[in-house]
Amino acid sequence: MDVKLIKTETDYKAALQRLEIIFDAEPDTVEGDELEVLGVLIDNYEKIHLPIDMPDPIEAIKFRMEQLNYSNHDLAEIIGLKSRVSEILNKKRKLSIGMIRKLHKALSIPTDVLVQEYK
Repeated sequence: MDVKLIKTETDYKAALQRLEIIFDAEPDTVEGDELEVLGVLIDNYEKIHLPIDMPDPIEAIKFRMEQLNYSNHDLAEIIGLKSRVSEILNKKRKLSIGMIRKLHKALSIPTDVLVQEYK
């Protein structure tokens, strides 16, 4: 096992190629240990160099509604009036703290996604 820190994009690509080769390695073997270490190193590199932005709060709500097969009526039962749901989904009304709490609890959307500013 010859594992080194991932410092450049070339190192990153090489680590991904090696990971692909040993992906099915058995745990508690030399290759299994290498797989675990590479996974940690790749994850660390990606967090630093390839961060993923959080989704738009309204798009996150729409996505979760789609996943749960919820209608606007279902969302109205969570946050209040149906007209308010329409205004929120069309970005004509901002989410209130109370709505954010209810959406977080009912739809399991992280609060740090819901509290973001949006246009």
